Amino acid sequence: MLRSTSSAARIYSKPQNAYPYLCRHKSSFVTALNTAAKLVTPKVLLNNPVSLVSNEMNTLAKNIVSLIGSGHPLLNRVSGYYFEAEGKKVRPMLVLLLSRALSHIPIEERDRIKVDYSDVPEDPVYSKIPQSRLFENVPASISPLHILHGIKPLNPLTKGPEPLPQEFDKERGILPKQRRLAEIVEMIHTASLLHDDVIDHSDTRRGRPSGNIAFSNKMAVLAGDFMLGRATVSISRLRNPEVVELVSNSIANLVEGEFMQLKNTAIDNDHFTLNNGKQQLPPPPVKFELKEHDYRVATTENNGAALSHDQLVDMAFEYYLHKTYLKTAALISKSCRAAAVLSGARDPVIEECYEFGKNLGICFQLVDDMLDFTVSAKDLGKPAGADLELGIATAPVLYAWREDPSLGPLIKRNFSQPGDVEKAALAVQKYDGVKKTQELAKVYCNKALQNLRNGLPDSASRSALEFLTNSVLTRSK
Repeated sequence: MLRSTSSAARIYSKPQNAYPYLCRHKSSFVTALNTAAKLVTPKVLLNNPVSLVSNEMNTLAKNIVSLIGSGHPLLNRVSGYYFEAEGKKVRPMLVLLLSRALSHIPIEERDRIKVDYSDVPEDPVYSKIPQSRLFENVPASISPLHILHGIKPLNPLTKGPEPLPQEFDKERGILPKQRRLAEIVEMIHTASLLHDDVIDHSDTRRGRPSGNIAFSNKMAVLAGDFMLGRATVSISRLRNPEVVELVSNSIANLVEGEFMQLKNTAIDNDHFTLNNGKQQLPPPPVKFELKEHDYRVATTENNGAALSHDQLVDMAFEYYLHKTYLKTAALISKSCRAAAVLSGARDPVIEECYEFGKNLGICFQLVDDMLDFTVSAKDLGKPAGADLELGIATAPVLYAWREDPSLGPLIKRNFSQPGDVEKAALAVQKYDGVKKTQELAKVYCNKALQNLRNGLPDSASRSALEFLTNSVLTRSK
């Protein structure tokens, strides 16, 4: 059942006056995307400034739709639904820009890729010198097509990937597999949105009815599953085991982060119930032993003494940031690392690209958590004030909790009692939770900028990445 919007939701639309620093440059994020798009857009489009983002992103969306095409028309409609709307497309933009920035590293310094000649030796791809594999196109398939086709030979699911625009990419230093990686990353992200909107009972996304409202929960979930399946096929066709492992693992990270959010506080030590004790969980399996990674934070020290309030809040922040990495930053960081791996760059560069994605991803989510308190649903393009309504304690609330210990029980019970949401929202405003979250986001933003400067040579593409990174702090949606 959808939770009704309480009076606390109205608090979220008011603080724009209380937090004017968030609204001062509300178009800078769009400006950054426009500027970045110039570096990954064909010259013919540059004569029309209005089309800089829309045409490039439409090209991306069309490529993705060709990858996820189904033989069932309704599944096609659901799968392509979120690609019709104007989204930020930040993740593929980062992959494309980073790929171009990596191309400025001299080719003789991009020699890390090694070929395992014992792997599929009959494949002609493996009979060529290792360096040439940087410029190979994405293969149509690995398994014989008659095996993939199954009963119906014309099944669009197994026709192989659409050809990549070679001249467009080569002119800008973007390798064919990096281009395909950008499309895969957006497919995974969009699949997660379909699932998230079902889980969170959302009714809007990108300013229109969410997939679960437009088509039903069941269709939205199935479409998300289908998209992940198609993304997995596309990942395998990159034929780079390291990239396959990285991108596939980011999907598992998304799920793990969601489970952390279901038990979203470090002080929840209940492993036996859900929904604040209302739902009993089945006992663990007895036929085999499960080795669990315990994400809970101990409420006592090793000597048995109770943790202080500040220690408890610190550990709750650690839990929150770990969840934030898994839910948001993992896909960004691992796609950035994968782009560097595909470029042939050496290990120090790969590490800086990974750290850049991790720090930018955490910064991005921190800003998202701020906007949930400061921007109206209309401007945000999705429900505002949703986190508290869903019982989720984000950074602004944790900062308020540090100043007001009485918020602890509210957080532990996921703001489930009448008045909890309103009290938490007022505490966030009283103790400057949003401003403190913005300061933390700046820390991660600066780390990301330093990663770019440590790992990449000076270029227009690196400058665009820096501009895009800075603009994350001032975005309004």
